[in-house]
Amino acid sequence: MKQGTQGSAEPGMRRARVPAQPGREDVDRSYRQHRPERRTGQTQTAGPGHDTAARGEHTHSEPAPVRPATRPVVQRTSVREQILTALRTALVSGELRPGEVYSAPALGERFGVSATPVREAMQQLALEGAVEVVPNRGFRVVERDRRELAELAEVRALIEVPVMLRLARSVPAERWAELRPLAEATVRAASSGCRATYAETDRAFHRAVLSLAGNEQLVRIAEDLHRRAQWPLAGTAPGARSRADLIADAHEHTALLDALIAGDADLIRALVEEHFTGAR
Repeated sequence: MKQGTQGSAEPGMRRARVPAQPGREDVDRSYRQHRPERRTGQTQTAGPGHDTAARGEHTHSEPAPVRPATRPVVQRTSVREQILTALRTALVSGELRPGEVYSAPALGERFGVSATPVREAMQQLALEGAVEVVPNRGFRVVERDRRELAELAEVRALIEVPVMLRLARSVPAERWAELRPLAEATVRAASSGCRATYAETDRAFHRAVLSLAGNEQLVRIAEDLHRRAQWPLAGTAPGARSRADLIADAHEHTALLDALIAGDADLIRALVEEHFTGAR
């Protein structure tokens, strides 16, 4: 992969840009534009929920100061989520390579933001098991082997197969038909050859299927396992999985949907287990 900016380039990452965070001047400008003007001789009473003694003064002639509509902490959280999404995409695509160490300041320069939201996003990835903290250096992408991938496939099957079998007996055909566009979307994404795009549509399809069970905790746990199963193995080159492999994997979604509509328990079990163990 091409290197990014000179002097602080991290290996294998392309330069990207995330909207800059608002500075203090932007917040002050927003406050000035929205604050009420004082009018001599008029008495205004603060509305419900306003503390008229917020400044330590007792007054009945001024409303409580209007807080800015946009606060830096809210915008910073938004930037953090954008960075987290970008880093997850880079993990799946292989731009963040297993075993490599990446520093928050250098990645922040690549994304056009400060190191803080990058560090926060990396800490979230550390909680998910994608990276590990390297003191005074940054974050190392975890190296995974085929055994770990097989273990994830086994756990996913233990969770999802019983749920799908139960849903096949209770969900009407018309509800399954509503998921057909999601299955077809995975085929289109696979045809593009973009692993990151396919990973998103793959998770969306499985999430929609499991959501029919009405168990949010189940969906959350299953998606976490699914996301981890999509990270590349150590020693695997970016894009190692061919377009044909992705397309074959995507067509298993449509086959699974047909099996769910038919209520074929044996076929459902076989398709799900093959789908999990065959995904790389």
